Amino acid sequence: MADAAKRPRSVAAETESGTGVETGADAGTGADPDLNHVLRSAAQRIDELRATIRFHSQLYYEADAPEIPDAEFDALLRELADLEAEFPELITPDSPTQVVGGSASATFAPVEHRVPMMSLDNVFSATELQGWGERLARRLDELGSTVEQAGLVAELKIDGLAISIRYENGALVQAATRGDGRVGEDVTANVRTIASVPHQLPASAPAVLEVRGEIYMPIATFTELNRAQAAAGERLYANPRNTAAGSLRQKDAAVTASRGLAFWSYQLGEVVGGPELRSHHDTFALLGELGFPVNPEVVVLTDLDEVDAHCQRWQQQRHDLDYEIDGIVIKVDDLALQRQLGATAKAPRWAIAYKFPPEERTTRLLDIGISIGRTGRATPYAQLEPVFVGGSTVAMATLHNQDQVARKDVRPGDIVIVRKAGDVIPEVVGPVLSERPEGLRAWVFPTDCPVCGHRLQRPEGEADHRCPNLTCPARVAGAIEHFASRGAMDIEGLGEQRVQQFCELGLLADVGDVYTLDEASLLAIDKFQQRSARKLLDAIAASRSRPLDRLLVGLNIRHLAGAGSQALAAHFGHLDAIAAASVEELAAVEGVGVVIATSVAEWFADPVNRAVIDKLRAAGVNLEGPAPSELPQTLTGLTIVVTGTLPGYTRAEAEAAITDRGGKSPGSVSKRTDALVIGAEPGASKVTRATELGIPVLDADGFERLLATGRVPTPDEGGS
Repeated sequence: MADAAKRPRSVAAETESGTGVETGADAGTGADPDLNHVLRSAAQRIDELRATIRFHSQLYYEADAPEIPDAEFDALLRELADLEAEFPELITPDSPTQVVGGSASATFAPVEHRVPMMSLDNVFSATELQGWGERLARRLDELGSTVEQAGLVAELKIDGLAISIRYENGALVQAATRGDGRVGEDVTANVRTIASVPHQLPASAPAVLEVRGEIYMPIATFTELNRAQAAAGERLYANPRNTAAGSLRQKDAAVTASRGLAFWSYQLGEVVGGPELRSHHDTFALLGELGFPVNPEVVVLTDLDEVDAHCQRWQQQRHDLDYEIDGIVIKVDDLALQRQLGATAKAPRWAIAYKFPPEERTTRLLDIGISIGRTGRATPYAQLEPVFVGGSTVAMATLHNQDQVARKDVRPGDIVIVRKAGDVIPEVVGPVLSERPEGLRAWVFPTDCPVCGHRLQRPEGEADHRCPNLTCPARVAGAIEHFASRGAMDIEGLGEQRVQQFCELGLLADVGDVYTLDEASLLAIDKFQQRSARKLLDAIAASRSRPLDRLLVGLNIRHLAGAGSQALAAHFGHLDAIAAASVEELAAVEGVGVVIATSVAEWFADPVNRAVIDKLRAAGVNLEGPAPSELPQTLTGLTIVVTGTLPGYTRAEAEAAITDRGGKSPGSVSKRTDALVIGAEPGASKVTRATELGIPVLDADGFERLLATGRVPTPDEGGS
C-alpha cells in the first residue's frame, strides 16, 4: 500500500487536453463574455477530467493496478457526464463517456470482437436505480410494452475480468479479454487452463458460439495464495480481482494454471446456428445445458421494487460468498426488447449496474509517512493499525496531499474512519473527534524529501509538493519502473521489487542503464537463477524495437501521455527531430498544445536527459517513428466511422485505410462525423444515429470510391 500511496492520483496537470474548444483571447468574439468564461471553464475542467480518467482507466484495465477507488473513478466519470450534458458542444467521440474503458496490451495478440463487448452504466443508490427504472419504463411504453411485460433479470456483479470465449463446431478456439470493447487480448492458452471452462461442447451446440463471462479468483484461493506468499517472504497480493487479472495475463500459461481461477458465464456474443432464444433467462438455461458454469444467484424479477429489495439484501450478504461482488446487474429479460432499446456509444440501455456503496471501518492512525513518486510527487500516507475493511486487511491508506491532510485534520494517534471504496484502494475519511486524546498535536508536512534530503517544493497553483532532485533514489526507481511498464517499453520481469533491488545494488541509475544489464551481473545477485536472467534479458532485448511513441511515454516527460506521444512520433518521425524542435513547432502538432510542448522542450534541454538518450541510442533502442504514408491524402479533414465487417478488410485495416489517407476514424457517430461506412452486421445504434443526424451512409463500394476520391456523397445520393 505504501507503493500505491506514492503514485499520482490525478494527472490532470500532466496530460494533454482534447476538447478542441477555443479558449484564447479571440474565442467567442462578439458573444457574451460571461458565457465565454463559463464555456472556457467547462472546457478546461472537461479536459482535466478526461486526462485523469484515461490515466486511471489504463491502470485499471491494462496494468491491473488501480490507484484510486472504484467509487472515486465513478465520481470522475459522473462529473464528466454531467458537464457534457450541460455543454453538449464539448462532447468528443473519444471522450471516456463515449467509449469502453481499457485497451489491449502489446503482451498478447489483438483480437477483434465480432460483437462488441460493451460496458455498463452505473447507479449508486436506490433513488438513482428508481430513476433508471422510470426512464426504462418510458422507453418501453414507446415500444408498446411495460417493465412487468419485459421482465427483469438480476445477476450478481462479479468482481473479476470480463472474457469472451469462442467455440466453433463445439471446440474452444479462442478466448479474449474485453480490451476497449472492440479489440481485446488473445489469452486462449491461459483460459484453457481454467478447470470450469469447457474445452468441448455437446453435439447440440451451435456451429459458432461466443460466450461472455467473468474470470475471477475465489476468496479461499486468494487467501491460500497469500498464505504461501507470506511463508516464502514474498509480497502479498492486494485483492482477488487484480490477482485474477494478473494471473490471466501471464505469458506462461502454467502460471495461470497454478492460480486456481474460475469462471461464471452470463451472456452470448456471436451465435451461428443456435436455437431461437426469447429471453435472457433462456440464455442461462442454454449455457447450463452446454456445460457452462452459471451463477446460482441469478433471479427473474417483475418490477423495480423487487429489484431494490434484491440489491439491499445482497449488499448485506456480499461477504457470505466465496467470491467478491461489487454490485448487482439488472437486465431486461425480453431479448427482442433489448434489441429495440439499443445502446449508447458504450453501454446498453436495457441494463444497469447497481454499485454497492463503499464500506467503512475505524482504526488507529499510527503515523503519517511521505512517499516519493517517479515525477517527484510527495504523497502523504497513513500507517494504520491493521483493520479488515472491504474484504481485506488494510494497514496503510492514502492521504493524497498536504491540503487533504489539513482539511481532514487527521493526526497520528487519532481513531480514524477508513473507507475501502470500490474494494480497491483504502483512504482515510477523517478522525473520530470524540475519541481524540487531549493534547494531540497537528501533523506538519515535512520540508525535506525523506529519501534524498532535498528541500520539497510546491509549485504555485498546484496541490502537490515535489522533490526537485532528478537523482533522488525514489524518483529514479519510479522512473525506471514506469519505463519498463506495459504501457511504455513493456519489459516483463522488471517490476517494482526488481528495479528497487537493481538500484540498491548500483546496477541501475537511469533508464539507459537497463540496456547495460548482462547475464554475469544478474547471476552475481544472490538467488538469481540463470533461467530468470535469460528471460529478463530477452524481454529487454525485445523492448529495443518498441515504437517511438511507447519510448516517449517511457521517458517520463511530465504532461506527455499516450495520445500526445503518438502525435509527436507521427509528426516528427524521429526522436532527434522532436528533441530539436522549438516549443512553437511542438505546440503546432494537433493534440499537443503549449503546456505539453513546453514540458517536452524543457525535458530535452536538460543535459542529464540528453545523456540518457545517448545511452539509449548506443544500446540500439528504436528512435524512429512511423513512416509517413505514401498514399494520396484524399481524406484530410474528414471524420469517417466504420461499423460492421467490410469485404477485404478487418475493422483495424478499414480504419487504417482512412487514417493513412489523412482522415480520422473514431469509434462512434457524432455531429462531427462526415460519413458512416457500414459492412455486414453493422451496429444498429450507429446507423440510427447517422440517420438522425442526416449523415451519409456508405456501403463497401461507396467506401472504395471515398478512399479514391475523398468525395462524400450527400445523404440523398447514398453510398451504393
